[in-house]
Amino acid sequence: MDLLISCLLFSFLLTIAYVITISGRRNSRLPPGPYPFPIIGNLLHLGDKPHRSLATLCKRYGPLISLKLGSKTTIVVSSSDTAKEFFQTHDHLFSSRSVPETVRRLMDHDKYSIVFLPVGDQWRRHRKISKEYMLSMQRLHTSELVRQEKVHNLLEYVSQCCASEKVVDIGAIAFTTTLNVLSNLMFSMDVAQYDSVSSHEFMDAVEGLMDVSGKPNIADFFPIFKPFDPQGLVRQGNVYGKRILTLIDRIIDQRLQTTSSSSLYDGVTLKNNDMLDLLLNLNQKDESFTRNDMSHLFFALFVAGTETTTSTLEWAMAELIHNQEKLEMARLEVSKVMKNNKNMIQESDMSRLPYLQAIIKETLRLHPPGPFIVPHQAIQDVEIHGFLVPKNAEILCNVWAMGRDPNVWSHPEKFMPERFLDNNIDYKGQDFEFIPFGAGRRICPGLNLAHRMLHIMLGSLIQKFDWMLEGNMAAQDMDMSDKPGLALKRNVPLKVIPLRFTGF
Repeated sequence: MDLLISCLLFSFLLTIAYVITISGRRNSRLPPGPYPFPIIGNLLHLGDKPHRSLATLCKRYGPLISLKLGSKTTIVVSSSDTAKEFFQTHDHLFSSRSVPETVRRLMDHDKYSIVFLPVGDQWRRHRKISKEYMLSMQRLHTSELVRQEKVHNLLEYVSQCCASEKVVDIGAIAFTTTLNVLSNLMFSMDVAQYDSVSSHEFMDAVEGLMDVSGKPNIADFFPIFKPFDPQGLVRQGNVYGKRILTLIDRIIDQRLQTTSSSSLYDGVTLKNNDMLDLLLNLNQKDESFTRNDMSHLFFALFVAGTETTTSTLEWAMAELIHNQEKLEMARLEVSKVMKNNKNMIQESDMSRLPYLQAIIKETLRLHPPGPFIVPHQAIQDVEIHGFLVPKNAEILCNVWAMGRDPNVWSHPEKFMPERFLDNNIDYKGQDFEFIPFGAGRRICPGLNLAHRMLHIMLGSLIQKFDWMLEGNMAAQDMDMSDKPGLALKRNVPLKVIPLRFTGF
């Protein structure tokens, strides 16, 4: 009996040793990277700010590295040449998505979302619908008055704060403005007011969802834990996600109740001719486009659209306040173009404001909306630069690191908009050293809307107002650090007191 027990124990120990040995072994064909620890792999290498940790690893191992994160193989891309291989040369082979567990269990969001659907008929339909009904150049042109009105509302609110010397949270007002632009394009209505409870609730839900989605989830690295949600991230994500979907579903139900069938479905006498009317019409004609498709499409556009514009505008304002000479140069350019400070900047003025455009580009270089573009996934084994990228590997493109590559950008840590005045580098997906919105077929579909919103909002705010930091803090004392998360948010929200700018 003792011998039997000893043999069984010995066999058990051999099995454990074998598992540990196998789990720590690297495939020699994979890109280089730090040697993985047994079982956990390279999880400890991520740190609390993975974009910075992985940028450091890439300086040691090169622009293409591999990591073993639990049971998941992850490939990290950190240079323009390598990004071009992935998202142009072999774009179709990396067009799938790596779906986190928080998204997969968010009311099946991955089965309907334009962000996470695999490339196929359903994804193409959602992409086409988004473009034709909201994001095409024609739609953007015809909706310019909506954006102009919402920016006017923004300036009125800031003027009221200026008169009362009230502190303004730049991120919050940018969020409310962007949210109402999107809700008017979709539903022909505002869904929030400045300083309103509804605006804060929606913002809290979006930021909470982004925060939860950006946290490393043990269930993504060790599938055995998926049923248990050990960190509670799925539960938290569902709380935030349901708030947003509940609002969307309530608006859809209200439209169905108040719109007669004749005015809704004949394709001619639509009451609002907004995206909701068009999608309800499509839903009536095409049963393959379901109510779930509609709700989750709105959900994806709301979350991606608000967070991208909000974080970029807040960073741009922070950099200008932190670099007063750049602010003065931008304001002088705007004043020369507008001549009469009473006039409001129009989208047609943007082509005459190259320095303002350079500020937006420089902000996106230093502070991209997300430090990584939404993770891709290999649909088959692919050879890149002589290395194997295995099927189902997650692809992380570290655009934060690419924007600070000293081989591409001189003085990469400095805020220097002037660097974009002497070249034609843009963020539309063709210049792979600068792809904050992604590239290839999975490039952000809302890029052109974000482009217009960012320029008109930033230009208007610096044209009409000067800014004093809360507590009379000196600009050089500002906290310019970021915090962990899926979005690259400021560690400390930018809160300022607006002052009326009277001109030069």
